Amino acid sequence: MREAQRVAQVETRQLGGGWIETLLAGRDRETALWLDGPITRADLRDQVAARAAELAAAGLQPGGTLSLRLPPSQTFIVNLLAGWQAGAQVSLLDHRLTTHEVERAIERVAPQLLVSAPDATVSPLRGYTAATAVTSPVEGGKPAQTGHALLQLSSGSTGPSKVIGRTSSDLLTELDRYAQIEGTPQAGERVVLLASMVHVLGLVGGLLYGLRTGVQLVVPKLVSPDGVAAAVAAGDEPTTVLGVPFHIQLLAAVSPDVKLPQLKRMTVGGELVRPAVWRAFTDRHQVPLGNMYGMTEVGVIATDLFGEHRPGLMPAPGMRLRESDGQLAVATTASPYVGLSDPTRWVDGWLYTRDAGTVDPQTGVVTVLGRLDSQVSVGGLKVDLTEVEQTLAELPGVAEVVVAHDGAIEAFVAFHEDSAPEVEAGFREQIVARLAPYKRPRRVSVLPKLPRTATGKLVRNVGALREAREKSRALERSAADVT
Repeated sequence: MREAQRVAQVETRQLGGGWIETLLAGRDRETALWLDGPITRADLRDQVAARAAELAAAGLQPGGTLSLRLPPSQTFIVNLLAGWQAGAQVSLLDHRLTTHEVERAIERVAPQLLVSAPDATVSPLRGYTAATAVTSPVEGGKPAQTGHALLQLSSGSTGPSKVIGRTSSDLLTELDRYAQIEGTPQAGERVVLLASMVHVLGLVGGLLYGLRTGVQLVVPKLVSPDGVAAAVAAGDEPTTVLGVPFHIQLLAAVSPDVKLPQLKRMTVGGELVRPAVWRAFTDRHQVPLGNMYGMTEVGVIATDLFGEHRPGLMPAPGMRLRESDGQLAVATTASPYVGLSDPTRWVDGWLYTRDAGTVDPQTGVVTVLGRLDSQVSVGGLKVDLTEVEQTLAELPGVAEVVVAHDGAIEAFVAFHEDSAPEVEAGFREQIVARLAPYKRPRRVSVLPKLPRTATGKLVRNVGALREAREKSRALERSAADVT
């Protein structure tokens, strides 16, 4: 017990605010952020220092723990940086989580203080909101037990979330990795951020990278085609839009009359990009649609920012990958997991991603083939659910689709609102024409909209999908009873 306490004390000494000072450094008048208006580096430094003092007065000490449950806002950014500057371990809770989910997360990370904004008015169309921070002590909260500066919860798109820790050294190493990737924004350019700052792409690839390199971070007022276009057009500097595949459709839907000469590229991370969506974007804007592959556990792993290797990617500088029995593995110096975890996920310096893929031994090109659990056996024949899903996604009228397997292949589909009735009626005929019998879904459930995680990823948990289907059917029955 004493040895474990000694190790924890040594690890928590790694917590300290010095690394935040390096991110906030720079010319006083340089615009670091743009929300309602410009926020200079001098303004940001002053706000962070003042908030760090307030947190200290509330009881936060070096080596303490702080959870943030805040919507996208200047308040979120200032509290995050202030918590780190105070030498605390900061855990991030997505503001879209339910009260039950937040309570479960707090039980796992045991923060001493919780900062929330219960009175904030949040809309899914708003890129950011005005938020007043409320700081509350948490009963049973504990000081940091490890030296991780950041605790995040995995997206939970395929099952229960995991608690993942990142040290300040690890985060700075990832920022250096970003800086070495050809095609990433450079000092004097802008990033319009659509990805959530609670999660790794928006946090590290957006906020922290911008602060580290002098790239101006712009958060659009509205997350809509017009809102994103307005954010891009608001400055003359070369501009990259950073988001997830869900956001591609926003830019693809921008009116042809709107010209965006500032747009340099769009870069997305997360799910595989459907070919039709990729074509719609590149045809409309004539700029590269870049792709990133990464994990909450390690950040960016591989990229293709120019679309040269599609659907493959090149390993990011310093990243070593290998293929192990059809699964991609990434070399890491330590396990990223905090608390209980699957012991098979990190073994002898290798993090097993649970993603199916290949690594070309000659070129190093990495091809991600989808989740490992997407490979199923049907009547003794191997079926790749990702292949089935991509095929269905290309059928006329399909807005989004998830293909799962629970004893049989099952498809959950949402059609575009303006799709003609005959499109939906002919959907099953199209399946027969495109897929061999053993690959076809045995069940097809049509929903008005498929559920997504807090990060915008489509939910792939069969139970959650079926629950969404039943709720949709109940609403339809209720509407029918009223009429």
